Amino acid sequence: MSVGLPVALPPTLTAADIEPRLTDPARLARLAPSESDEVWRVAPGTNRQAAVLVPIILYDEPAVLLTQRAATLSAHAGQVAFPGGRIEAGETPEAAALREAAEEVGLDPRLPRLIGRLPEHLTGTGFHVTPVMALLDPPLALTPDPAEVAEVFEYPVARLLDPAAPERRSGVFRGVARQFWAWPHETQTIWGATAAILRNLAIALRD
Repeated sequence: MSVGLPVALPPTLTAADIEPRLTDPARLARLAPSESDEVWRVAPGTNRQAAVLVPIILYDEPAVLLTQRAATLSAHAGQVAFPGGRIEAGETPEAAALREAAEEVGLDPRLPRLIGRLPEHLTGTGFHVTPVMALLDPPLALTPDPAEVAEVFEYPVARLLDPAAPERRSGVFRGVARQFWAWPHETQTIWGATAAILRNLAIALRD
């Protein structure tokens, strides 16, 4: 794993702070479903159900587990993502998120302690994503599948606590002007649906 750390971090939360904040109904009420700004291009009724695991590792200074998708994948190649994927028939979002995390990074599905969900995110590619929050005790022994994951890395929760950290950026993708959230990192580009989900996580955690 690689961890991108800034020169100076704002005060972080302890491991004991995380669960009470992320299970507090008043904090979760601050949040709202989000969507990519090109969802208008998605035909009605074509949204596909998906789930991602949002794993928070309870170090003394907690961190969020993220992946960089393999460059050979047919969709979202090389992008930063949470472990996750499509919900299969008969699965709950929680079951799908755990299954995909096991397949992608070798995370034992018995280890994550599920504590709830973040608001859903609708992507421009037609996925209706349910983020499932989970707590993990270190140390972790992960075995990423190289066919799916190029790198596993961690993002410090302390950086999420800085309200000035996420940036609203713009760009042209497939001929369409877009605005999107992005989080700073020294080696990775964290944007799009992953950045939007991280922003909701950050809002829930902040005072």
